[in-house]
Amino acid sequence: MSKTFVSSTQTGLLEQIKETIQQKNVELLHLQFVDIEGILKHVTVTAEQLDDVVEGKIMFDGSSIKGFSPINRSDLYLLPDLNTFAVLPWTVEEGYAEARFLCSVTNPDGTLFEGDPRNVLKKTIERAAEKGYTISVGPELEFFLFKADENGNPTLELHDGGGYFEPSPKDLGERVRLEIYRALKAMGFTIEASHHEVAEGQHEINFKYADALGTADNATTYKWVVKTIASKFGLHATFMPKPVFGINGSGMHVNISLFKDGENAFFDPNDANQLSETAYQFIAGLLKNVKHFAAVTNPLVNSYKRLVPGYEAPCYIAWSASNRSALIRIPAKRGVATRVELRCPDPSANPYLAYAIIAAAGLDGVEKGLTAPAPVDEDIFHMSEERRAELGIDNLPENLGEAIAAFESGEIGRTTLGEHVFNEYVALKKEEWNSYRTAVHAWEVERYQGKF
Repeated sequence: MSKTFVSSTQTGLLEQIKETIQQKNVELLHLQFVDIEGILKHVTVTAEQLDDVVEGKIMFDGSSIKGFSPINRSDLYLLPDLNTFAVLPWTVEEGYAEARFLCSVTNPDGTLFEGDPRNVLKKTIERAAEKGYTISVGPELEFFLFKADENGNPTLELHDGGGYFEPSPKDLGERVRLEIYRALKAMGFTIEASHHEVAEGQHEINFKYADALGTADNATTYKWVVKTIASKFGLHATFMPKPVFGINGSGMHVNISLFKDGENAFFDPNDANQLSETAYQFIAGLLKNVKHFAAVTNPLVNSYKRLVPGYEAPCYIAWSASNRSALIRIPAKRGVATRVELRCPDPSANPYLAYAIIAAAGLDGVEKGLTAPAPVDEDIFHMSEERRAELGIDNLPENLGEAIAAFESGEIGRTTLGEHVFNEYVALKKEEWNSYRTAVHAWEVERYQGKF
């Protein structure tokens, strides 16, 4: 199979890109992609190489990227998505600018590389399309701002002591969020809200939902821009789920819906909750599979220190039309805005893998015609263990070790990620868990050294 070239439908878009490069004096192009953990990588070429870039001729060493290729099959190529072209606003100066493309990774013969997380999501999108569905995703990624030292390294000192929706002077991050907003807007984002979150030093900027691939691209870009702009203020932005004990952690609530023939497939005005049979089946699929995909949506040792009672993060497997203590809730808006909100994911997750496996889990429920259990409208956080047992409410995995074991034992991970990514991901997470499990932590020394 030969290299993939620009289709006739994208010729006009390419001409617009060339015009922007000329008008903005773009000299450098950053070709971006993510590794198996969702960490952004890029190689930089000159704008004069645009034709080679568009034709997928830029090669890199896949054996040097986590979870990609063995050294004896290391040659991989980058194929840019022209829709992701953006001039980087913080690079613009008189007569000079830089731009970027997000890329899919291909094999030397032009076929899509199975180890690329972006390509994993494409396969789930294709699976939905075979059933006549498109997938719409809108995430909410929270982050913390910490002060950085003179070398730019993060300290343990939070940037401010503000609380939920507090304005300045309590909210010292207002100016930082403004600059993030300006950068994202210049890169084509539609920003819907920006505010201080519940915890000290915690913030959220919401961008408009899009198709699953576009949203994963946006989430990846968002994390990069937040970190880049924060560093210009002498701050470190982190998407670590639980950086500080005793206060709320950061989530990535994922709002998802299916559309069919241009209509929201989750909406039924005649149902008591105005939810369609497809929506209930999708919810059932999420509930059935969540323990088997938590290792992807909550990928760190630290992730499970957020998923504990008392800090708004869900830890019990149940759904409700409004109850925020449930794993799944249905936001109030209906019609085209009808959606399912999964509240357990956190922003350390690889967006491409996370959205792929969430969508696949829901589609599993639709394809198998699963029946959703009754909703739980009581406050689950304050329920007794006996009451939860009576209602059949199960727990999410309590740590990464449990999550990995469940991930391996289920089918959803292997079928969604494919053999390559599944095996590499399991190996990576087992290594992470074993490193944590065998380490001696400061808590242990403080608690036991003097006593025993």
